[in-house]
Amino acid sequence: MPRKNLLSLHESIVIALININPKTRTETFQEVEDFIIERNFSPIRDGNIPLSEQIMLRSKKSSSRYLYLFEQLNETTIRLRNVHCK
Repeated sequence: MPRKNLLSLHESIVIALININPKTRTETFQEVEDFIIERNFSPIRDGNIPLSEQIMLRSKKSSSRYLYLFEQLNETTIRLRNVHCK
């Protein structure tokens, strides 16, 4: 039986972007997907949507709750926005 996800997908994306390329926090959807799969951050996913597409939807869908975290730079690349905590 697969283990329950300990992180949400948007948390996994943030960790991937910070670890893959800490200076720019920019990477392709495929690299983020590979990072998440390699570390088994998201073994259980809803629906039949590929992980890379789910990552893309989190970064570009206008109704996404996570637009404050991510921006899509082009068709294949995502960046972590500068988020300042008070």
